[in-house]
Amino acid sequence: MNNDLKIGNTGDDVKILEEKLKILGYYNGIITGSFGEALLEGVKAFQRDYDFEENGIITKKELDFINDLTDGVAPISIFPTLSYGSKGTEVGDLQDKLKTLLYYTGPINNNFDLETENAVKRFQVNNKLTADGIVGSKTWNLLNTLYGNLDPCVLDDKNDYITYKVVSGDTLWGIAKKYNTTVDEIKNLNKLSSNLLTIGQILKIPNYSSNYITYRVVSGDTLYSIAKKYNTSVSEIKKLNNLTSDILSIGQVLKIPESEQNYFNYIVKNKDTLYSIAKKYNTSVSEIKTLNNLTSDILSIGQVLKIPFN
Repeated sequence: MNNDLKIGNTGDDVKILEEKLKILGYYNGIITGSFGEALLEGVKAFQRDYDFEENGIITKKELDFINDLTDGVAPISIFPTLSYGSKGTEVGDLQDKLKTLLYYTGPINNNFDLETENAVKRFQVNNKLTADGIVGSKTWNLLNTLYGNLDPCVLDDKNDYITYKVVSGDTLWGIAKKYNTTVDEIKNLNKLSSNLLTIGQILKIPNYSSNYITYRVVSGDTLYSIAKKYNTSVSEIKKLNNLTSDILSIGQVLKIPESEQNYFNYIVKNKDTLYSIAKKYNTSVSEIKTLNNLTSDILSIGQVLKIPFN
């Protein structure tokens, strides 16, 4: 690369940058070889995380650094276009991800049947995609992004570590950063002699994680509204979920820092009653009244209520 890469550039150098940032989790778009707005956002997020100047321009020094980070990583999977009648392991992968995200309830049978098609359409409708039931690049990209936000770890109750299954694009550095540990600690715990990983490999990760609850994003949610509801901050949520932007998608699952308090805040809306609020949040009118020192059932629009976690 002879010149810096910036918005408006095209060619093989841009394509390589897209591929490398996709591996590192900073770019979720299609590999086009054209430096557009989506790649610009990924470049800035990368620069911010690695303490480079956040100007959206990739220098040779930065590209060399990116190449070092992605050396020896697990390859990116190529996801084919799937539709009704498709068969194979790719369909099983699709069904598994849709089931994890609560859109599919059928068996993982590697058969793109009517039930799978309906699940795909529900996912597309909820995420403002064309609801054609066809899984192309846009549906795959968003599905993999939301699925990737879930924590693929299992806690081993008998040990002080969690187990992690390596997925496409993983690096030891990325995994260590995600779970607040170091590459050396992971390598020592797993008796690894190199940084090379393979998809499906099971790693032991030191268990330093803090307590959190999970929250599924619904229409109208923002990071600010969620943070306010659960007595935390936008920065804490972004840090816990490794988010580089404030953009949320319907159905996305977030980890929310567990507050020392045993309640969250709720702002009273038009037509709310204590009964309807209690029913919505699986509590009772008496519990809400006791927690808020209320002496009557009368509510005011905009009133802030403490709602107990249940």
